[in-house]
Amino acid sequence: MSERAVLAGGCFWGMQDLIRKLPGVEKTRVGYTGGEVPNATYRNHGNHAEGIEIFFDPEQISYRRLLEFFFQIHDPTTPNRQGNDRGPSYRSAIYYVDETQKQTALDTIADVNASELWPGKVVTEVEPVSDFWEAEPEHQDYLERYPDGYTCHFARPDWVLPKRAAAE
Repeated sequence: MSERAVLAGGCFWGMQDLIRKLPGVEKTRVGYTGGEVPNATYRNHGNHAEGIEIFFDPEQISYRRLLEFFFQIHDPTTPNRQGNDRGPSYRSAIYYVDETQKQTALDTIADVNASELWPGKVVTEVEPVSDFWEAEPEHQDYLERYPDGYTCHFARPDWVLPKRAAAE
């Protein structure tokens, strides 16, 4: 049975492109979450973050492993910024669906901070999941349709938690 994860880590195009390729990820969609505007759109999303909704098979990939990859593909130490993208839409956030995900998020953040691999302390918000407003069709699967399109996300091979911290 699939589980759901909702993450925000800057421009949703790059997040979706990398996360969708992980074994065990069944479906992704990009949208707006963590804000106050109902029926959010690209032109009117208020304080929502650009986010990604992920459905995954926990038998193939754990929530912890998903979070570890999330922290590897974006800089969780920059408030309201990823690369050239600035503002609250580009904040780093984990929107947990239950208390188990919340605890896993907090534990993972503690391990990321303890690893000292990142350039500073994690500023990723950890909040309960709220409405997720699906982004317009032109934003879905963007980098599959435009492989040379803009992204500020990439896998950082040196930003991998040590095996002792990565234990589940």
